[in-house]
Amino acid sequence: MPRDASGAPSADVTRLLARWSRGEQEALDELLPLVYGELRRMAGRQLRAERQEHTLTPTALVHEVYLRLVDQRRADWQNRTQFFAIAARLMRRVLVDHARARLAGKRGGSAVFVPLEQAGDPPAASTVADVLAVDESLARLAALDADQARLVELRFFGGLTVEEIAPLLGRSERTVKREWRLARAWLFRELRTG
Repeated sequence: MPRDASGAPSADVTRLLARWSRGEQEALDELLPLVYGELRRMAGRQLRAERQEHTLTPTALVHEVYLRLVDQRRADWQNRTQFFAIAARLMRRVLVDHARARLAGKRGGSAVFVPLEQAGDPPAASTVADVLAVDESLARLAALDADQARLVELRFFGGLTVEEIAPLLGRSERTVKREWRLARAWLFRELRTG
């Protein structure tokens, strides 16, 4: 039986998500220990890409995501992959909101930096991009191709694999790999010229 990163069977996570979708709040209490480790790993990956003096810790980022997940009262949870895709989107929102608040507090002071080149790939010599610039670029990409923007979000913010993303987007793994290369190239160009 397939297991998630925490070692819990994926079927258990899916079963608990289905119960939570039906309004069973106690299912959320059972689900959280099963997904917490993976959410924390996702948060750790994101925060390793941030500046060292970042005020969010992986635990704080997971807790912020959890609070936003709890507000998803009418979500139609389908499976583990979809859950982590939504968690990735929420993680992006938390980081963007945090960056905006920091900039507002500093009146344009230091920005939060995220190395886009490390998204889903082994670390490489990277050009560092501001998380707000990435967010704005993703919004422009979404206007051109919403699926490619979602793909970047899932890889970059969620750390999902091509194998996990393909069924979410209803595409083959080969197509996802090709679109990932195209979307990354487009974003690099956008960020470099912006």
